[in-house]
Amino acid sequence: MQSIDLLIIKPGSPKKIYGDLSSSLSAIEPPVLGGLVAGFIREKGYSVKIIDMETEGLGPEETADEIIKDNPLLVNIVVAGANPSASSTPLMVITGEILKALKEKAPGIKTILSGIHPSALPERTLREEKTDFVARGESFYTILQLLEVLKSGKKVQDNKIQGLWYLRDDKVVAGDWGKLVENLDELPFVAWDLLPMDNYRAHNWHCFGHIQERKPYAVIYTSLGCPYNCTYCNIHTLYSGKPGIRFRSPEKVVEEIDYLVKNYKVKNIKFLDELFAINEERVNRICDLIVQKGYDLNIWAYARINTVNEKMLREMKRAGINWLCYGIEAGSKKVRAGVAKLGFEQNTIRKVIKMTQEAGIYILGDFILGLPDDDSETIQETLDMAEELNCEYVNFYTAMAYPGSKLCKDAVEQGIELPKSWLGYAQLNEETLPLPTKYLSSSQVLRFRDKAFQEYFTNPKYLKMIEEKFGLETKEHIKEMSKHKIKRKFV
Repeated sequence: MQSIDLLIIKPGSPKKIYGDLSSSLSAIEPPVLGGLVAGFIREKGYSVKIIDMETEGLGPEETADEIIKDNPLLVNIVVAGANPSASSTPLMVITGEILKALKEKAPGIKTILSGIHPSALPERTLREEKTDFVARGESFYTILQLLEVLKSGKKVQDNKIQGLWYLRDDKVVAGDWGKLVENLDELPFVAWDLLPMDNYRAHNWHCFGHIQERKPYAVIYTSLGCPYNCTYCNIHTLYSGKPGIRFRSPEKVVEEIDYLVKNYKVKNIKFLDELFAINEERVNRICDLIVQKGYDLNIWAYARINTVNEKMLREMKRAGINWLCYGIEAGSKKVRAGVAKLGFEQNTIRKVIKMTQEAGIYILGDFILGLPDDDSETIQETLDMAEELNCEYVNFYTAMAYPGSKLCKDAVEQGIELPKSWLGYAQLNEETLPLPTKYLSSSQVLRFRDKAFQEYFTNPKYLKMIEEKFGLETKEHIKEMSKHKIKRKFV
């Protein structure tokens, strides 16, 4: 007898992915994609449970044992992390370990993988991992139809399920891309009641000025997809493989915020949208509705240099959107153009950063070092620009050939060496192996990245600004953070 129909697993291996930073600095985020699937499937009348490995402190063997206790009809491992476009691939190591342990102990339990990495490499995933199925792209309808077939006792091969991939006699049965949910308001909320909400915490920088108040924390979406097509990003693989964006109504977004505030006293919130600040009318409507509720929130969201204006920024600040993340990527216009990051000039970057800070909003600046056209001068330009802008926080990433991105396709075609382990795609791991550029080796890029991090966060100008804005406690926290040294195999 099946005790539940669908068991959703959030794979977690924070120590491997974030190293020592996992203990206190990184966020612990709820599995939003898994929670959305849980809410959707439960609404259709099926029983659902979620296991969050990270917060429950489970290893692969223990996770397999928990799965066996529940004896589910189907196990869905959702290979997605805090940053949907960057943290899926590194999770494949722990995912493979879970599958191996489960198949050894209970080979009859059916499993399906979803998320960006399995969607980008469905055939390879089926051949390398001990999974029965892969859901390619958006998985809501794919998993629902698969459950219907399994519950009825019919054979999967006798039913064509869009988005479902599997092996039959060692040949791949390819189900193309999963069907998209056209009206996002038809999706129920994340199944928050199935999650250990007391265990989640915000990023350290999200709570500068009140660094001890990182809980409770929630992550919600207001849209799915992205209309842009930057070559380093693979977010489209989560949907239909091409650019596009769908929106929830402002009323539905604020209804979910209302639920989180009333039921879990949530104050810290992340909007997980790839690009929240894109439609001014919609953004202003969401902000108006939040203000009407009278909440005291601390929200962060993604924006783009060429999609904001002064009025939008004022409205966002009024609603409690205290942080915006801008993907600046590179200090060189030529380097940005080389990865299709278009639409703004150098002076526009400076103007928008200043405009945002004048609106009272703090900035998380995202920079990527080692893009294809980078050389020793341009990566220095990127660091120089970051220090000039003096954002309240920055991320220095290295360019990676994430499966599903154009950078990955180009790297394969050019025969560029890629990481031997999926952990090599993690940014802060000992195994990290970024792409080389036309002019720099992987080792040079990685060495410069770690130098840039140290230089930025120990810069007296930066630390003075932090103390003035957030106080001495936050300044000391950053000084302690900058003492962490990342072990690197390829430096």
